[in-house]
Amino acid sequence: MRRTPTSSRSPADPVTAWAEEVVVGRQIAGELVRHAAERHLRDLRDGPARGLHWRPDRAAHALGFFPAVLTITAGTKAGQPFQPLPWHTFVIGSLFGWRTDSGRMRFRTGWLETGKGQAKSPLMAAIGLYLMGYYGVARSEIYAIGQDRATANVLFKDAVAMCRAPIPGGDDETDSLESREQVVIRGELDNAWKIEHPATGSKFQSLANGEAISGPRPTAVLADEIHEFKQNTAIETWKRAIAKMPGDAIMLLGTNTPASTQIVGTDYSEFYQKVATGEIRDDEAFALIARVDVADRESVFDNEACWPKALPALGVTFPLENIRGEVNTARQLLSTALSVKRLYFGIPIGATAFWIAEEAWAAVQGTVDEEALKGRPCWLGLDLSKKNDLTALTAVWAGADGHLCAKTWYWTTREGLADRARADQAPYDQWAERPEETGLVAVPGAVIDKTFVAAQVARLVAEHEVQFLAFDPAGMADFIAACEAIGLAVWRYRGPEEPPGAGLKLVAHGQGKRVAFEDRQLVMPRSIEQLEDKILTGTITIAASPVTYACAANAQVDCDGQGNRAFDKARSRGRIDGLVTLAMATGAALFHPTERPREYQMFVLG
Repeated sequence: MRRTPTSSRSPADPVTAWAEEVVVGRQIAGELVRHAAERHLRDLRDGPARGLHWRPDRAAHALGFFPAVLTITAGTKAGQPFQPLPWHTFVIGSLFGWRTDSGRMRFRTGWLETGKGQAKSPLMAAIGLYLMGYYGVARSEIYAIGQDRATANVLFKDAVAMCRAPIPGGDDETDSLESREQVVIRGELDNAWKIEHPATGSKFQSLANGEAISGPRPTAVLADEIHEFKQNTAIETWKRAIAKMPGDAIMLLGTNTPASTQIVGTDYSEFYQKVATGEIRDDEAFALIARVDVADRESVFDNEACWPKALPALGVTFPLENIRGEVNTARQLLSTALSVKRLYFGIPIGATAFWIAEEAWAAVQGTVDEEALKGRPCWLGLDLSKKNDLTALTAVWAGADGHLCAKTWYWTTREGLADRARADQAPYDQWAERPEETGLVAVPGAVIDKTFVAAQVARLVAEHEVQFLAFDPAGMADFIAACEAIGLAVWRYRGPEEPPGAGLKLVAHGQGKRVAFEDRQLVMPRSIEQLEDKILTGTITIAASPVTYACAANAQVDCDGQGNRAFDKARSRGRIDGLVTLAMATGAALFHPTERPREYQMFVLG
């Protein structure tokens, strides 16, 4: 809820002043930044009841350090004192101005997400230097981490450059923190790897993602380029180290908007978006996410007025002509357009085009209540893994109004799970720890025991009005054997001429682009089209799961000369099993065997 300021703030509290400007619309900002500003103003009122206190004097001390001690080392403002940008002011002030009852810094984690070129890395580097030797913590330990050494060094090199740059108001151009011996830099030129502050016994060190050190006691962990992280193991390990610290300590994460296929960055971004909007209350998490709004996405290349929402340094340290050049190129090249939209304007799209309009896909993700759907017709789609990758089962229920609801369950093997997670760049091991949320179950052994799948099918048959199960013929003999082992009666439909059997009906579903109906009428081109129609019209609710979202983000669609389409597992960026079964089950739900589809008529007439 927006709060209209009742009084002007003095220069002594520029943080609250900026938040008020954002909320009333005098400062251009996107919805997620506005939510962060509203949260600040709301906590001024409600925070003390939760032990949270605003200390503008502590914010001012931190803000004063930057221009007094540090010099900008690159860009249009190189050589000038480091005057925090307006969005910097809000970040710095919030991190150091908010306190708990004990006087400790309120925020233990922070998330900074903006377009490229908005001075995130220099900001994080400067915060690290402040906490290292100038904040007042003796023997502080500051670590810059990244997916690899090169990534970790991005912000660390900024910190080194600031230590070697002239101090504002110093005696001459050689008067720096290093020349004054306030800091000692280990390593020459670009090979520097540690900064030490002898007076306080503190250090600022660069580490790659996988490096482990003995007994860290971090005051700050600065992780840049989060969208490049393949696993979140290191991030979570350092977060736990921060959590154990008795005093002030923070982990600060910086990133451009991640691609949908960059699962680690996407998961963290979604969490901090919910923190910003208030959907999740986490008083120890800070979030500032600068993106253009959803309403801006279609016209973003032509609407320069919205650009500052994602590029808060535009026209200050980031020249307008720079982004105009990128946009002009993007208008001509689709591949460039996708990356420019994500990296500069915060539009969360995949590394390549999402298989369907991603906004439409995201809009139909929701909660599916199985209990409330009892008594409604239900159809199943099953895609079995060869050995140990993903097996997926989707159920689709039909409502009286034609609205569909879909939910997917997944199985993989616990043996080798971490290795497959690394190979597929998907956190299966973490998903398997939250099966109620993700739908993924890790079963014992090296090969998926099909009786786990058969048992889930049996439960659905017992509790719901299952009409039939659509299946990929590959591997079905093993599934039928598993059904026999647990006592679930099944029979395979082979055409209207064959007499029906007893138990659950199994109907083959074609997987390729070929549209032919001699022995089946369920084919992928038609099922994909039907699923697309339901998504684009918003007449389906898909149970939200990071596994299902990842399958959709990974998918590539192959098309033949007649426009027949099928999912291409070989060309896809990762596992797509959940999307395949979603299409199969949707096609099954919309399948009317008494109606010969147009493709069938064309096949017969041809």
